Amino acid sequence: MRVSGDIVREHEWLDYYERFAYFSPSTVRDGCYPRIMLHPSPSTKAVVLVHGLSDSPYFMKAVGDYFFSCLGYDVYIPLLHCHGLKEPDGMEGVKLEEWKANVGFSITAAAARSEVISTGGLSTGGTLSLYMGTVNPKVNGGLFLFSAALELAGGPFGLTGELKELLLRTFLADILDTDKPLIGENPYRYSHIDLDGAAELAKLIRETDSIVAGFSKQYPFRKKVFAAHSESDMTAEISGIEGLRDVSLEDRFLLFRIPKHLGVAHASVVLEHPIIKDGKMLDNQKIFLNWLHNHYNVVANIDIPGEEYARQGTK
Repeated sequence: MRVSGDIVREHEWLDYYERFAYFSPSTVRDGCYPRIMLHPSPSTKAVVLVHGLSDSPYFMKAVGDYFFSCLGYDVYIPLLHCHGLKEPDGMEGVKLEEWKANVGFSITAAAARSEVISTGGLSTGGTLSLYMGTVNPKVNGGLFLFSAALELAGGPFGLTGELKELLLRTFLADILDTDKPLIGENPYRYSHIDLDGAAELAKLIRETDSIVAGFSKQYPFRKKVFAAHSESDMTAEISGIEGLRDVSLEDRFLLFRIPKHLGVAHASVVLEHPIIKDGKMLDNQKIFLNWLHNHYNVVANIDIPGEEYARQGTK
């Protein structure tokens, strides 16, 4: 670990800064840095966990800890281009291709140590995980998709998901962008979703739409998938993940549907504890407490080497 000011930055992935020079320990906010968790002897299994739009690797920390400590994985959590910065400059210049490069580098690093590589992520990170898990041959394990943004929900301007995606892919995204500062109360994510970043997500959704459209009941998607999605999600429509399920092999796809009456929000699906600053709970988050631990067997069954190996930990 390293120290930045009075903050101990545990599991900081320093080699990541060597590859992506637009990040450095001094420019990345505390808590938002790229993370790596490696067992002393390389595990045969590794997972790349990708955060969502506007947030940071912190949001994948609890899931990463679980994969590392309970399932025996080596864990890589990249920081996406233009995220987690002390001075984000409105996310100007953010590029989908850089996000793909961020995840691709992490997959390559994982494959250098481990035999079975899985990907997973929250929201945009889930969408990136589906994309990279489909096009990158090094991903030979499963997919773990949390509130995956495969289809946007209705929101600003009263637009439906499809119309919003169309808007974000056009020049209107720049016209409608806001000058509101991205640094707010939450220490682990930006204060709002910047339209420059949202436009790149819309491009990614178009690409994953094309991928999913290539599968059917006759020619199914064959990777193992664990998906967790809340019926209360106001950001990513659950119908997106249902569409992937409908073209996947039934015995290789597990959808953990969080009931609407629990009121679990989009990003709260992956959080172990609410985010509190100065005694104030931010974003009125309602956490689905210990869902990962309560459903250990469900997650372990997606593990490619099998549940028995998962319980044994690393070799």
